[in-house]
Amino acid sequence: MDILHLTPKDDLQKILDSLTGPTTIYLAEGKYIDKLWIKCDNVKIIGANRETTVITWDDFARKAHSDGGEYNTFRTYTVCVTGNGCSLENLTVVNSNQDARKVGQCVALSVNAPLFYAKNINLRSEQDTLFTSPFPDDLVIRYSGLTDDPAYYDGFIPKEQLYMEGNSVQIYDNCRIYGTVDFIFGCAEAYFNECEIISLHDEREHGFIAAPAHSLKQTDGYTFINCKLTDGGAAEGSVYLARPWRDFGKCQFINCTLGKHINPALFDRWNDTYRNHTARFAYGNLTCENPIDPVVWCSQLTKEGIKAAEGKAASAMTMWNEYAETHLK
Repeated sequence: MDILHLTPKDDLQKILDSLTGPTTIYLAEGKYIDKLWIKCDNVKIIGANRETTVITWDDFARKAHSDGGEYNTFRTYTVCVTGNGCSLENLTVVNSNQDARKVGQCVALSVNAPLFYAKNINLRSEQDTLFTSPFPDDLVIRYSGLTDDPAYYDGFIPKEQLYMEGNSVQIYDNCRIYGTVDFIFGCAEAYFNECEIISLHDEREHGFIAAPAHSLKQTDGYTFINCKLTDGGAAEGSVYLARPWRDFGKCQFINCTLGKHINPALFDRWNDTYRNHTARFAYGNLTCENPIDPVVWCSQLTKEGIKAAEGKAASAMTMWNEYAETHLK
């Protein structure tokens, strides 16, 4: 494996584009003002310090793009990962826009790969902080130019960032993720282990942590285990754990600690939809600062259900460790 030591003076995107094989990149402390696309497989990026090694950019959904359209959600990322088996450690990724109500969605990290691992990282934005591939099927059709209908976008997202066949397994260990609305969203099988999920203030006076969009054929969605859900300025009772971005979105919160900002109902059905009849949401063994009164359409996990979820999270971690032992050394 190649090893590189870089500083903010280096052209990080140029170096990433030149990679041809497994590489570990050590980033010195400092601010890297870059919009990055990691295309090569098996790239490990390790920051010198989680708080002071910062990759930042400022694109937003309503910004005019050079192709004549708007950036839309999915071109606003600060860091986009399409290489398989990549990982980020000990750093911060920021989308620096501060008012999603005015500028729209602002993605910090977009992961579009079959396997991804993050440890000890901070992800900071407001609306749509973290996208976890794959895309919902209807958006693949809309954004890939597969139709002549002028109401659809015409292939403005690169295929590598849009269409990924098969499942994506993503693991986030001891990370801090900041946001306001739908700030963890997508269709991955994703495990959030001992993470701190921080809900910021939003003048719209409501927030949603997760917006899963899994298809019915997917048996595993988002699993939050031993996470701390904290108030970063959100009003009491103003934040829901999740709402389904598509009909069969799946998520579960297990052994998590909930602050007063979490709404007693826990989950929302997504505006005036009927996704309360199809969403697959569950919780188990929560520690709550305020009493909860969960919606009737979510499920409370049994001890057996909790054990099974913990087992799948452990299996995903084992899979990553085995992959890293083979490909990242």
